[in-house]
Amino acid sequence: MHTITRRRLRTAVLIVAAASLLVGVAACGRGGSSTTGPGEVRIAIVTRDFTNPYWAALRDGAQAEGKKQGVTVEVQAGESETDSTGENAKISTLAGQNYNCFGVVPVNATNVITPLVPVAQKKIPILNLDTQIDPKASQQAGVSYASFIGSDNLSAGEQAAAALLARMGGHGDVAILQGIAGEQNGINRQQGFSQVVAGKLNIVATQPADYDQAKAQTVTDAILKAHPEITGIFAANDTMGLGAAQSVRNAGLSGKVSIISVDGITAALQAVKAGTLSGTISQYPFAEGELAVQACINLVRQQTVPTRIVAPIALIDSSNVDKAIAAFPQPFVPFANPLQPGK
Repeated sequence: MHTITRRRLRTAVLIVAAASLLVGVAACGRGGSSTTGPGEVRIAIVTRDFTNPYWAALRDGAQAEGKKQGVTVEVQAGESETDSTGENAKISTLAGQNYNCFGVVPVNATNVITPLVPVAQKKIPILNLDTQIDPKASQQAGVSYASFIGSDNLSAGEQAAAALLARMGGHGDVAILQGIAGEQNGINRQQGFSQVVAGKLNIVATQPADYDQAKAQTVTDAILKAHPEITGIFAANDTMGLGAAQSVRNAGLSGKVSIISVDGITAALQAVKAGTLSGTISQYPFAEGELAVQACINLVRQQTVPTRIVAPIALIDSSNVDKAIAAFPQPFVPFANPLQPGK
């Protein structure tokens, strides 16, 4: 074989090899143009923000379960509890990529519906996480949800009411710190609380604090000035409960005003241990994130998933806070997981 011919042959081989390598790299890309292989699970989860430790814990639970199961899990969020525009932008971007299951925590009952329309049109399963999305508006837009995964917030409010009643001796004046106006979880918590205390505790103030600690402290300062006789506060989440606790301390009322909040974040558990919070209704967002990933895996693999999956909740007070801290972020008591029966 002539030298020139051999050189041409080697050049041709190198060109083919390089082309093959480029095709392989493109196939491994994470952009919207790449394809998902048979049985491959790629999960996108979008929540409100990561500033609130509750949503950060949901993210951590989802990522931990994804690593455990060997599947891809991408978790993104807006910039704040009320950042519906930022959250929607994240959903729209992820909708153009090759994820085959979505989990979404809305800011309010309708904000995520429009950016989810392209996802629904591709017949990609969608999980409604933690906060109920308006079913009627969703139906009108052609968006449906494979399952709702979240805590029973009515029950959370009821448990908080029972705990506060016990702390207050069954009578007295109480204030309620609400979350974001129109947000369904806060509405359900307040409803459950109000139903249980009706005719027993006198609700003298009900004000929103947007699930924000600083705002809750300011709101509680005003409530304590207007109603110095209150001996109980129900906060619809822990960050507001911590703000209320600071206000109570500043007013020199520690030990005189009982505070029950909802979520079970680390700071709240420590506050319960220290005695500045009377109790928290833990909702275990870490477990909720795990459940979301487990449900997506089942859906992608065309296995059945219940239309509603209730995440665990539990009252944590001085009697069990040490156990809760030791087990955190996992539930410190077993719960029935319909996605993994027998475990």
